[in-house]
Amino acid sequence: MTHQLEGGKEPMHAMEVPQGAAQRSVVRVERKVHFGPDAQVDDRNVIITPLRPELTDPFLLLSEDWFSSPGFEWHPHRGVETVTLVLDGVLEHGDNIGHAGALTTGDVQWMTAGRGIIHRELAFRNERAHTLQLWVNLPREMKMVDTRYQDLLAGRRPVVETDGARIDLISGEAGGVQGPALNNWPISGAVITLEPGRRLDHLLPGRDRAFLHVLSGTVTIAGRLVRAGETAWSDPLSQAPLSTITLETADGDEFSVVMVYSGEPIGQPVVMGGPFVMNSTNEIEQAFRDFQSGRFGGIPNQARLQYR
Repeated sequence: MTHQLEGGKEPMHAMEVPQGAAQRSVVRVERKVHFGPDAQVDDRNVIITPLRPELTDPFLLLSEDWFSSPGFEWHPHRGVETVTLVLDGVLEHGDNIGHAGALTTGDVQWMTAGRGIIHRELAFRNERAHTLQLWVNLPREMKMVDTRYQDLLAGRRPVVETDGARIDLISGEAGGVQGPALNNWPISGAVITLEPGRRLDHLLPGRDRAFLHVLSGTVTIAGRLVRAGETAWSDPLSQAPLSTITLETADGDEFSVVMVYSGEPIGQPVVMGGPFVMNSTNEIEQAFRDFQSGRFGGIPNQARLQYR
């Protein structure tokens, strides 16, 4: 298969897997949970729940949302990073430090809430947006870092190819190529597309916990069959600097797409209070006080993006 990068560049080709890389296993496979519509969204699935953060550390939540109106109007965050992938439609975003724009299919937004931010996420023209949003925890010493927005557009991200596999790189490294995301806590992230009847040994840091969410198709991951809507989890191999996890597809006509993220567990207490993620109840209460007293800044009087 042939994929062109922006500017007509040819895709890069992955390097061989280093000798001595440990082979990963899958510890569990989970099915997404359907929550249905609410006051903000037309429909919702929860893929990673925050009920047992010690099992998903450093990842806290992965939500799949379909929304038109109202979407997610102005709201605060502190102590967490959100990584949003647009699956379909157009996502309009804005924040109280001056960022505003629109993201389309395949684009990723990496937002560091840090010490506190107020932002909104809406469907452009109130039409439709279909998104996946991942919450990545930050360690205690990074909870109050400066806020940051990164728009990682699909057409500008590096693509690494092997025979029958395409790795759309968001964060971390693959095939000697570095993804564009800037991290506070090191995270690897990619979207992998596999042709039928292919095998890929995907390289990950051994110390990381990894999850692989199948967006479409069916993939055998480290010997476990994982279908669309299911997520395979792989625990850290603490003594292994490098590791691989094997993805295989059966013969047929269907391409398979897998979202893969990994990160080293933080190993600290997690206390969640609505949009805030801290290490103690006192810190959550302080976050609410800071927001209510205006220490996050004001809620912008910002117009919607203009129709074109």
